[in-house]
Amino acid sequence: MNGLAVHDRSPARPSPDHRSAWRHRVPPRPPASWRIELPHTTAAVPVARALVRSALAEQEHTADCDTAELLTAELVANAVEHTSGDAPIELVVELMPTACQVEVHDPDPAPPGALTRPVDIEPDPWQEGGRGLLLIRALSSSCGHRPTASGKAVWFRLPVVPAQRRRPA
Repeated sequence: MNGLAVHDRSPARPSPDHRSAWRHRVPPRPPASWRIELPHTTAAVPVARALVRSALAEQEHTADCDTAELLTAELVANAVEHTSGDAPIELVVELMPTACQVEVHDPDPAPPGALTRPVDIEPDPWQEGGRGLLLIRALSSSCGHRPTASGKAVWFRLPVVPAQRRRPA
């Protein structure tokens, strides 16, 4: 598949009469982004998780940090495991007022399995792998992949969590 592929589970928007109250509860923050080259080894996974955790904490962003770390680890591990060679992979973290988006760029132009289309076959419960893309589809508000000049980018997005729904620290 060439071009952009997307799986979207966007939350419902507030009704028009509640928009002004909704906007005033969460002050808009300017977008922030980080981009880092990671080695094409499994050592990249904990580094990527730490970067996402630090970015969310530094910006006091309200996307679910545990979910962001888990899904980032899945994307990075897939890039390392399913692409050949030793070309570095790239992690891009974008924090927007309404969401956190994480992208992993790798040198392989092939689309990532069943990220954006339903899967008819359940993962084998006796196998260690085979659940990463399923987790990304299930836990993100949207996800997808797109071609890049040097391969592809695979991404997911998590919405901000309103203050009343966050776990206490």
